[in-house]
Amino acid sequence: MNKRIVVFTGAGISAESGLGTFRDADGLWEKYRVEDICTHEAWLRNPRLCVDFYNARRRDTLNAKPNEAHLAITRLQQAFPDTRIITQNIDDLHERAGSHAITHLHGEITKLRSDINETATVSLDGWEQHYGDRHPDGSLLRPYIVFFGEGVPYFSEACDIASQADILLVIGTSLNVYPAASLLHYAPLNAPIYFVDPGLPEFGPYRDRLQHVRKPATQGVPEVVDLLIRQYGD
Repeated sequence: MNKRIVVFTGAGISAESGLGTFRDADGLWEKYRVEDICTHEAWLRNPRLCVDFYNARRRDTLNAKPNEAHLAITRLQQAFPDTRIITQNIDDLHERAGSHAITHLHGEITKLRSDINETATVSLDGWEQHYGDRHPDGSLLRPYIVFFGEGVPYFSEACDIASQADILLVIGTSLNVYPAASLLHYAPLNAPIYFVDPGLPEFGPYRDRLQHVRKPATQGVPEVVDLLIRQYGD
């Protein structure tokens, strides 16, 4: 039986590939102020600082490699072709692991976007954005990142994907970032939820139908993928 599986990933899966998270005790927000590099006001006030910050994040991303959790998700997608991936992460590790059908909620570090059109993007070759480059629409190119206070352009699409899930697999997220965390609300009531993360967030109304695998993504995700293939695979 071909189950429709929806995989929802957060920063925890990329952290195991060496990419710094923002919210952990030693995360990026301990080193940078949100107001200086991740708001539209910051972009208008000091765009060069924003460009430099995201150039560094892009360089880190290109040096990172997909880990066992990313590869296990690709294996899951091969076993269940209707598998869709929704990610809060701006890196391209899912893509480099061989996955497809990926919805990036918070942007993509490997792309730039028009300053006046949130979905008018261009791919960037390499890690360095040169300040002053312009989009074909004439506006200044900025990192394709959803800044704090901005809308999440593909959230409605993600809600629709979640609403069609037979199974929801949630990986490496604190469930504290909204509106992304509310995606669990859109999963059908009869859809089991597997949550892979060593932390212990407040699950609220999902607790009774959620299986919590309290392990890092590189350990827990391959285990859950093996379980799903054994249980539901052809």
